[in-house]
Amino acid sequence: MTITLLAVSKTRPVSDVVKAILAGQHDFGENYAQEGVDKILALRALAQQGMLPESALLVWHFVGPLQGNKTRLVAEHFDWAHSIERLKIAERLSAQRPARLLPLQVCVQVNVSGEASKSGCAPEEALDLCQAVAALPRLNLRGLMCVPAPARDFAAQCRPLLHLRQLFMEIKARCPTLDTLSMGMSGDLEAAVQSGSTLVRIGSAIFGQRTNNKK
Repeated sequence: MTITLLAVSKTRPVSDVVKAILAGQHDFGENYAQEGVDKILALRALAQQGMLPESALLVWHFVGPLQGNKTRLVAEHFDWAHSIERLKIAERLSAQRPARLLPLQVCVQVNVSGEASKSGCAPEEALDLCQAVAALPRLNLRGLMCVPAPARDFAAQCRPLLHLRQLFMEIKARCPTLDTLSMGMSGDLEAAVQSGSTLVRIGSAIFGQRTNNKK
């Protein structure tokens, strides 16, 4: 099974992203739409100036909570959006995705831990949301994403991830385009891989611990 390494570069300077690109990384994730767009444009300018290798075909993933007033930035500049939790957000992305670009690849975010503070639809709502998203133009439904509650015990880390994998398999029977399980971060990477993740979102394990910058 192939697992995509997504380097989450939120709050990191462009210089850190360049170092990762030169080391062979191609997929990058951002949590804040405007910050992500600024980096996308800056790196595009560097590529045009010949300061990045021609083989550096970057893929940009939006992985943070997505508000209605930020959908246009994501629709116009990113390749993926992992955090679809409401049909209204998906409809806005669909309407705002430029025709000149390939369809936006999207994942539905599921709140597998049931935390009130976490984004994501309830597991029992995921099938209906996936089917509605799959019917929208300019979007390509690819899979499910989750950000489970932190747990130190390996078995406790695996439980919500295995729950999402089971849900993924059930929904895939009705939505055959699904091929992506976006789960696993620096703290639960091993549990995510063992639980069937196809894409891991890694920040601090690549770039080091973040400072307490506030957006």
